[in-house]
Amino acid sequence: MDWGQIFNSAAGELLSPVTAAYALAAIGIGVHFGYAGLLNFGQAGFMAIGAYAFVIPTLLFDFPLWAALLSSVFASILFAFLLGIPTLRLRADYLAIVTIASAEIVRYVVMTTGLTAITGGASGLSGFNSTFTALNPFADGSYGFGPWVFTANQLWVRVFGWSLVVLASILVFLLMRSPWGRVVKGIREDEDAVRSLGKNVYAYKMQALILGGVFGSLAGVIYVLPRSVQPTNYATTLTFFIWTMLLLGGAATILGPIVGAMIFAVLLTLSDGLIRGLISANIITFISSTQAGQVRFMIIGAVLMLLVIFRPQGIFGNKKELSFNV
Repeated sequence: MDWGQIFNSAAGELLSPVTAAYALAAIGIGVHFGYAGLLNFGQAGFMAIGAYAFVIPTLLFDFPLWAALLSSVFASILFAFLLGIPTLRLRADYLAIVTIASAEIVRYVVMTTGLTAITGGASGLSGFNSTFTALNPFADGSYGFGPWVFTANQLWVRVFGWSLVVLASILVFLLMRSPWGRVVKGIREDEDAVRSLGKNVYAYKMQALILGGVFGSLAGVIYVLPRSVQPTNYATTLTFFIWTMLLLGGAATILGPIVGAMIFAVLLTLSDGLIRGLISANIITFISSTQAGQVRFMIIGAVLMLLVIFRPQGIFGNKKELSFNV
């Protein structure tokens, strides 16, 4: 069992584009749930909308990067309106039901054979990265040290993805210390009290839903930049992974979603490598290598249960932020 390779692979996930996408999507859920008290169980749907709205115009109409990103943002705003208009005036659980269903509807729609010419169907889409790669400012070669050694294209994807994460974190930090953020947090704790002060609770909820949805769509863009678009990647489990990251780091915090995403990604890779290594060394004989993937999720689930029991506010969370009007 190559311990060095196992730990290097796990450490490499700290800065991977997938981890950056997870972090940005978790920031979006943090806006929804941590600050506004909205139960969005369909962040995978926003990620899928963002990815396809980025890829399809790039392939069909040769959109430049900035235009494709704007397309992704506009698509997520429209999707947020479609979800929010019928649900945000009702109890929070209605939004939860609608979002989890809508994410599955999006996934099945893009897999429809009748749309294969546009969405690629079940096979997905590829070959859209040339526009992004052409903007790479780094010269050919290797960059980094230790487990973090990247080619020029790999570095460019990471710089782009983590730059969006940093910008999103700064934006949330500033917004939540503004009058708008104080109203949103007031809605989370007692929306009737906020409504009695003359604030349009519905409008603030919609704005929070849109903001978190935009972060989710941009996360979908980062998620597909180093690979092809595959509809199977946007199943409900992706949303629950993102929720795990948010709860791990702390819901109503700035750094919580980012650190939670990093820890989750490292634990996922490390546990998979350790289990497969122990199986190959015949130290573990009661499970097969095909079952290793399920076992690692069981381990992470147990860790999450312990976290919820002993530190429900997460690593960076504050117990004062655990009061939600849902």
